[in-house]
Amino acid sequence: MATRYWIVSLPVHSSASSLWSRLQESISKNSFDTLLYRFNIPNLRVGTLDSLLALSDDLLKSNSFIEGCSHKIRRQIEDLEKVSGILASSLTVDGVPVDSYLTKFVWDEAKYPTMSPLKEIVDGIHVQVAKIDDDLKVRIAEYNNVRSQLNTINRKQTGSLAVRDLSNLVKPEDIVTSEHLVTLIAVVPKYSQKDWLACYETLTTYVVPRSSKNLHEDNEYALYTVTLFNRDADNFKMKARERGFQIRDIEYDSESQEGRKQEIEKLMQDQESMRSSLLQWCYTSYGEVFTSWMHFCAVRLFSETILRYGLPPSFLSVVLSPSVKNEKKVRAILEGLSDTSNSTFWKTDEEGSMGGLGGEADTHPYVSFTINLI
Repeated sequence: MATRYWIVSLPVHSSASSLWSRLQESISKNSFDTLLYRFNIPNLRVGTLDSLLALSDDLLKSNSFIEGCSHKIRRQIEDLEKVSGILASSLTVDGVPVDSYLTKFVWDEAKYPTMSPLKEIVDGIHVQVAKIDDDLKVRIAEYNNVRSQLNTINRKQTGSLAVRDLSNLVKPEDIVTSEHLVTLIAVVPKYSQKDWLACYETLTTYVVPRSSKNLHEDNEYALYTVTLFNRDADNFKMKARERGFQIRDIEYDSESQEGRKQEIEKLMQDQESMRSSLLQWCYTSYGEVFTSWMHFCAVRLFSETILRYGLPPSFLSVVLSPSVKNEKKVRAILEGLSDTSNSTFWKTDEEGSMGGLGGEADTHPYVSFTINLI
């Protein structure tokens, strides 16, 4: 599908059908690969010139927000699908592909009555999109909170021996606990293992000989046990630190182990449930925002057309998607079909230019906005 479209209105001086035929013929001859469709805008309520001028400023400000919300939801959908390892699905609006909805746009009279003032329609769209944008922020924050908790636990499970959770590496049989004896867990730099084995028995007086056992190694450290008299534990920890050995506190508890396991499983289930729920919400909300955006674009095109060509409304509105190499040709065709003398709001580059949808400035003798679907 094309991802970049122009929405254009051309002034009509005889009949819209004859102008449409001329445009189709010119595009077919000079830029046959350019997609071309009618963009059907109903007879909207014009209001006063002052209200149109004021609305024009509001439309320019609001468009970036609405378009940005649309793209934000689309990117969120892509991120969520990437996490699950599935290919991104084609986005749809009311059950049809996004580009089809745009190129076959039909105004929703039930949702946006054409007799309503344009400002009322625009304000309604803005409020609806703003609510969706706020909901998106809350839902993403909740989802990311669960992901963060799970990532923190995973880091503890996979970090170096100096920081990671050791409970899954130390088994009950590795620990000696009695009235007088205690087993400590030492984290020894790999290059110091010989030093550890040579000195641990003599760091303090009451160490059980040959009690140190290697439990695990990673890229940086080795994990050793050492058994000694309980009364000498604090002194041993101090002496070990002086030699560069870290004594990790660990208390093996099968119930705690099981509790941690259940916590991880629950977080994983919560993460997947929230991911699925957020993805479904994004699909639905994207359709709502995109529908609102296209109606917004229709109001924008209509109001700018009235300001440019005057009353009564007499114009042909179309959607085009030229290839980059043919953009100049298509611009020339559109300019040739425009009556520049009646384009009262056409400004040159030196005088300043009018802002178009998508933030792109246009300086043409016809109304033209750019829509980027991605």
